[in-house]
Order: sequence, then C-alpha cells, then structure tokens
Amino acid sequence: MKMLSWVSHRREASKIWSVGLAPMRPLILGILNVTPDSFSDGGQHDQVELALAHAERMLADGADLVDVGGESTRPGAAGVSVATELTRVLPVIESLAPRCAVSIDTRHPEVAREAVACGAKLINDVSASLAQVAADTGAGWIAVHMLGIPQTMQRTPIYPDVVGEVREFLVDKAQSAVAKGVGSVWIDPGFGFGKTLEHNLRLLAELDQLVATGFPVVVGTSRKSMLGQLLAASDGVESPVPAADRLVGSVATATLAMQAGAAMVRVHDVKATKQALTVVHGPLERDGHNDSSRTAASSNTRDFEQEPNRRQHVKGQA
Repeated sequence: MKMLSWVSHRREASKIWSVGLAPMRPLILGILNVTPDSFSDGGQHDQVELALAHAERMLADGADLVDVGGESTRPGAAGVSVATELTRVLPVIESLAPRCAVSIDTRHPEVAREAVACGAKLINDVSASLAQVAADTGAGWIAVHMLGIPQTMQRTPIYPDVVGEVREFLVDKAQSAVAKGVGSVWIDPGFGFGKTLEHNLRLLAELDQLVATGFPVVVGTSRKSMLGQLLAASDGVESPVPAADRLVGSVATATLAMQAGAAMVRVHDVKATKQALTVVHGPLERDGHNDSSRTAASSNTRDFEQEPNRRQHVKGQA
C-alpha cells in the first residue's frame, strides 16, 4: 500500500480530534547511531554487524523507520570529516534500505546525497540547511531547530519567546522547502539543541502550536539531558539521572507528544515506546474508530515521495 500523504493524514486527524478522541499513533523513528561518541549509545553500534543487528531488533520491536547517524551532535561534540561520516553510514544504509525505510541523520550535503543514492528516503537535518538536497534527490526532509552548532549550542541559550521563535524559524524553513519542490517536509523543535530545561519544557507544553502550522511534527526527547534533570528532581537527588536510566521520561514525553498531535517520535527504546503509545491510543480503536488510515504507522513507510505539503489547520487550532 502506498504511504498516506500527509494531507490525507491530517484530514483524518481533524475528524478524530473534532469529536474529542485520541490522536493517531505517530510513526516511530528508531535511532541507530553508528558513532563512537553519541551521548547515550556511543560505541555500541559502530561496527556494521552490530548496527544491523540493532536495526533488526528495533524493526522487530515496532520501528517504522530507522534513523542512521554517523556524527554525534550532542552538546560539545566535535565534528567529523565527511569522509569519516560516509564510511560509517553508507554500508549500513546499503544493507538496510532494501528491507525498511531509512532516514539519514546528517548536516552535510555530501553525506545526504550519498545516503539517498544508497536508498535513504528521509533526511533528518539538524542544521535545517539541506532542503535543496532533498528537492534534488526526491527525499523527504526534517527541518530541526538548533541554536548555533553542537560545540556551542548550550552556552547560555536565550530566547525572548522560545515557542514563537522556534515556530517562526521552522515555518520559514518548511515553506521555503516546499517552494523548492520538496514533497515531504517535517519540522522538529530540536529538544536539547540550544535550549535550557525551561525552554524544552515550554516547547513540550505548547507543542500544539507547532502542530497547528499544518506541517507534520517530529519530536525527539529520547534519553536527553532534560529528562535526566527531571528524573533527578523526582528522585530527590542533585546529579542528573544517567542516560541509560531515562526510559520512563522518554516514554512519557513521547506519549505527551502523541497527545499533542506529533506525527513522528524519534526514540532509542522502540518496544517500550510502541507499547505506551498503543495503550494510550487504544481507546480510539475500542470506540470503533479502527480504520487503518487513521494510524500513520499502518501505511507503507518506504515511500516518502508524498504530494507536496499544504497548509492544513486542525479545527480550533488555527
């Protein structure tokens, strides 16, 4: 089955939300870092065999897509050469692309082009600068908001209005991408990319403002430091909870994102996330609204060459 266009997806969503029911389950983008230094799982999947085995586990656990990244963008991370990044990601993408939908997590145009040539369907772009590459290659594109670059982004980030500024930035990037001819444009507020805890919490609380733009929203809070801080406060301790122990926070925020209308969640812990989202989404199906077209994950995610984005506003959220 051809993957639903986002326009159709939003149209069905408006029917559901208009009668007060739960939103659709978002797509699950499983994180596959083939790096030695990523903040949570660096060095765990930096060999091709290990990466492929982990990808298979995520797919078995319910991932709809796999996001392959060859450069860490954690706060303070040093950049790597394009050659190094290509060496890390291309063998993995070549092996995975015939079997599942693959996203390339990169900020370098050369890497994005080569990855799409090897079968990637989506460019997850933390620099929000690769729309032309997506237009040229026919790939989908996620514009991520980041203040500065990874080496400096967490040095006293300041926003007079974080939600308004992030929204304006992403809408401008998304509209420009549509004008360039990108057929599938997604926006991501960039949790942890140049934001304090307070900034992140405000964005999460007002995620519906991004959803109301009509562009599909991607949320990536999985295992991030904001959760380490919140879980530490819950435990009554000062030191942030380690990344490996942030499962509860990761699943909770993914569920909040779904309830706000997010179209995709980017996660490390696929099985737990899918279970939580399914449980919360369950009342929708039990109430008789079980048409598969109303669940984004029910469609074939291989095809990201959707009809061009159109500004669709959910009733009551314009």
